[in-house]
Amino acid sequence: MKEVGLWSSVEVSEWLAEEGMPEYSEALRNVDGHALLQLSESDFRNAPLSLVTADNGHQLLERVETLRIANHMEVHKSGNHGISHQTNGHVGTCLSNGTVSNGKVLNGGPKNGFHSEPVRIQIPLPPEHERSPFPTEWSKTAVAFIYALCCFVTTSVVISVVHERVPSKEESPPLPDKFFDLFDRVQWAFSICEINGMLLVGVWIVQWLLLKHRSIVGRRFFFIVGTLYLYRCVTMYVTTLPVPGMHFKCSPKLFGDYEAQLRRIMKMISGGGLSITGSHTMCGDYLYSGHTVMLTLTYLFIKEYSPRRFWWYHWICLGLSAVGIFCILLAHDHYTVDVVVAYFITTRLFWWYHTMANQQFLKQTSQGNPFSRVWWFCLFRYFEQNVHGIVPRNYQLPVPLPFPWRLLPGSRVLYSRLESH
Repeated sequence: MKEVGLWSSVEVSEWLAEEGMPEYSEALRNVDGHALLQLSESDFRNAPLSLVTADNGHQLLERVETLRIANHMEVHKSGNHGISHQTNGHVGTCLSNGTVSNGKVLNGGPKNGFHSEPVRIQIPLPPEHERSPFPTEWSKTAVAFIYALCCFVTTSVVISVVHERVPSKEESPPLPDKFFDLFDRVQWAFSICEINGMLLVGVWIVQWLLLKHRSIVGRRFFFIVGTLYLYRCVTMYVTTLPVPGMHFKCSPKLFGDYEAQLRRIMKMISGGGLSITGSHTMCGDYLYSGHTVMLTLTYLFIKEYSPRRFWWYHWICLGLSAVGIFCILLAHDHYTVDVVVAYFITTRLFWWYHTMANQQFLKQTSQGNPFSRVWWFCLFRYFEQNVHGIVPRNYQLPVPLPFPWRLLPGSRVLYSRLESH
């Protein structure tokens, strides 16, 4: 290992990327190894380092301290002659007998009549959740993904079951709805709703991939969307509403043909449950609207995990969400109550979850914490117990750029400081 004090600024940048902190590359672009070892907490109180993260540089300083120790041992081991940089930032002269001009022994120099031998100290690193307030824990993200996937599959099964119970529109005509009285049906409106939904989902996936703490945000999204669709299974099953309009053409009922039902469920899952793909031809999944859930939830996550100064970006996503929800009603594909209930449950679950995640005392079971009585609290605590504080809105590429590309202008990682509320 080359002495850290002899590193160039390019080698410092490479070390930052290897340590998983490329967001510091821009702020430390002119810092060499000697200056890196001299970083202290005071350097993170002023720009540009104060703008990188919200932890006052604690993670970087811990790694620099480990680097100082490793560099100190490397200097002792190498026994270089001449001028060498010490880990405390001072410069000392190495003599032929292994001593340093400032009186410190490097390698075999006599001290009080004894010869010092180099000692290799193995310093065990603490677990990741103790080193960082925002550990990745991808295994938990995988659990949340499996949970969401199971909820989606369960929803498809329940829709198929409920479809068999939906009364025909001749026997049970659509219920009265005030929105339907005010606006005539527009046939193409539901296609606009699904296009807007796909756009928002696509934008959110790209934004999520660029987040530094994508594992934490990902499991939050998977858990919330899975829970919302699980609630939807309950409401659909217990109350079966008639079709909202006479224009509906529901698939024939299968009357116990489980093989055909299974094929229909698989077709729905493969098409994402969208009418525009031709995969959703069943009726009965009205209370509440799954399209409203996705249009609302994707906007909430996009806004929550993007910088506040991107107001134009937020307004565009809000417009897509609002137009999509309005088109659901304009197409007469859902009752107004379906949309209202979906919006209410989605926003409340999102806000409750993030309020609990951002406050450490709300992660504890106690009489003074009513949130600890919700049925999903144990799962929530499993996901969030090692996350300390509000997740910063920091961005980095999911895959590091090859070395030559890092030197190009504009290839540095952009970062955004978490605004205080």
